[in-house]
Amino acid sequence: MFFLATADAEGRPQCSYKGGEPGFVRVLDERTIAFPSYDGNGMYLSLGNAVVNPHAGLLFIRFDERRRLRLNGEASVEADDPLVAEYPGAQLVVRVRATQVFPNCPRYIHEYRLVERSRFVPKPGAEPPVPRWKRNDWACDVLPEGDPANDPDAEVVHQG
Repeated sequence: MFFLATADAEGRPQCSYKGGEPGFVRVLDERTIAFPSYDGNGMYLSLGNAVVNPHAGLLFIRFDERRRLRLNGEASVEADDPLVAEYPGAQLVVRVRATQVFPNCPRYIHEYRLVERSRFVPKPGAEPPVPRWKRNDWACDVLPEGDPANDPDAEVVHQG
């Protein structure tokens, strides 16, 4: 897991959590990493920012080992990226060309242990459940066509 920081064309920031199965962030070469963008709230705040302002900051945290790593670079988002097919459930793939990579002081990291991986992370051969919030009135009319939440027979679960 990591946190992704981006800014829009006017410099207004967004920060989002990105998580997946182990190995969902891939090192493509000595300067480039890639990660999938999975179904979210459909607002594309971070990825929309990356399209108009490629500067991005990633903060990776290993809570169980109390380690942090920062990666700053330039992000690109392509709908037809060939890696999309290699990530089950991915809508897009983000590539980040690193300009800076450095460890970060871990002294204030609380120690946590993984209890359970999220059941919403896409896996080969399995459809993730629909999060209950996607059935709320405020979300129903903005979901994209084909969103699983539009299927009245889809499994709906609380994400807590």
